Amino acid sequence: MPESDKVLLDINAPTFQDGLLRLQKEDALRVLGTLRKIKQLTWIAVYKDKGLHWEMVQSKKGPLGERLYTIRISDGFRALVYRQGNFLRFLSLHPDHDSAYR
Repeated sequence: MPESDKVLLDINAPTFQDGLLRLQKEDALRVLGTLRKIKQLTWIAVYKDKGLHWEMVQSKKGPLGERLYTIRISDGFRALVYRQGNFLRFLSLHPDHDSAYR
């Protein structure tokens, strides 16, 4: 896989970290498993992965006006994310599908 296709993760947003650190051990392990999976994918694979279910959020914009998306992290969680270059930047975790869009 060419270096330019690799997905780089940014999980440094305070809101994302707060959500991650509040999870029970089992949920946190599922989130980490998904992060490991994403790290091994190309961008095309992320967009096509049926398990991640990449979906645009119409109701919000990112910190600099970027389009935001949600991805399925596990059965119980979605993450609010955006792409910046090769970075997938995680903004927050949501315990239900609908809260990611509010």
